[in-house]
Amino acid sequence: MRRTDEPTLNPLVLQRADPCVLRHEGQYYFTASHPQYDRIILRRAETLDGLQAADEVAIWHKHDQGPQSELIWAPEIHRVHGAWYIYYAAAPNAHGTADAPSTNETFNHRVFVLENTAADPFTGEWAERGQVDTGWESFALDATSFVHGDRQYLVWAQEDLEVEGHSNLYIAPMENPWTLAGPAVELTRPEHDWEIKGFWVNEGPAVLEHEGTLYLTYSGAATGIDYAMGVLTASADADLLDPASWTKSPTPVFVSDPSVQRYGPGHNSFTTTPDGQPVLVYHARTYTHIEGDPLRDPNRHACAQVLRFDEAGRPLWGTPAPGTRPAPTSTEVLPPSGEFS
Repeated sequence: MRRTDEPTLNPLVLQRADPCVLRHEGQYYFTASHPQYDRIILRRAETLDGLQAADEVAIWHKHDQGPQSELIWAPEIHRVHGAWYIYYAAAPNAHGTADAPSTNETFNHRVFVLENTAADPFTGEWAERGQVDTGWESFALDATSFVHGDRQYLVWAQEDLEVEGHSNLYIAPMENPWTLAGPAVELTRPEHDWEIKGFWVNEGPAVLEHEGTLYLTYSGAATGIDYAMGVLTASADADLLDPASWTKSPTPVFVSDPSVQRYGPGHNSFTTTPDGQPVLVYHARTYTHIEGDPLRDPNRHACAQVLRFDEAGRPLWGTPAPGTRPAPTSTEVLPPSGEFS
């Protein structure tokens, strides 16, 4: 039986990919990739179902030139030690300067951080804390952060030029929310058939703790129908910086479901219902045929559903929930809020 505090409307937010939802003091804070990839947006609502109609505010815009001037991807909002942080990926555009030319390469991102020390993230100033130094310069994106015990960690995707593929997942402890306190440790790289369809990718990590176990979800393959979610698990008491502490599922746990017209589910985050039930937040498309560059098709929609567990406390990942809200099929970018009809 569905509880009254569970999300009932899917998609949760139209045309917003890579969704991140944070519940804080009775409010849901939402951010995601904007289809124009030129800004970082924020919404707030008292319920998950209210996020589509919530006012959307652009709290930061891309630079005119330099390393943060193109393809702003996958922002995540986090609350750490009484302040707000947004982790995001950005790339250089084609302008550059005579001394520092750039090339508008799609896969030339780095991870950056914004900080806001105001109590309300819609007020105060979002200060740029700069690029996260991950230890080497290469394509890097999709950073997430979590605090476990008294230690903050960063998990992100990055390319290693000596490893076949486009991105692996790494973890490191943090000295502060924009500085690593130790070297990157590789947790997983694309290796199974489902992870290497179209692209060799492990990306979009998210962390959930439940009954003494940490679940690190991630996404693999190209961002079409083959895009899917995998998972690594570790004991909450284990050394999280030891790759041997983590067990990787060889098969995906959340995949496309043509019976409900949900394709390429992935790049998830986790939030909770008001009474603390875990909620899986992810994006998915409602069709498979894409004209032109998939990155320029805006119809990856944010979706959400309560995550159930079996009697042993293991997640029942299930399958994408059917649609209960109309979703667009054209490539026109919709107004930032309100209902689609």
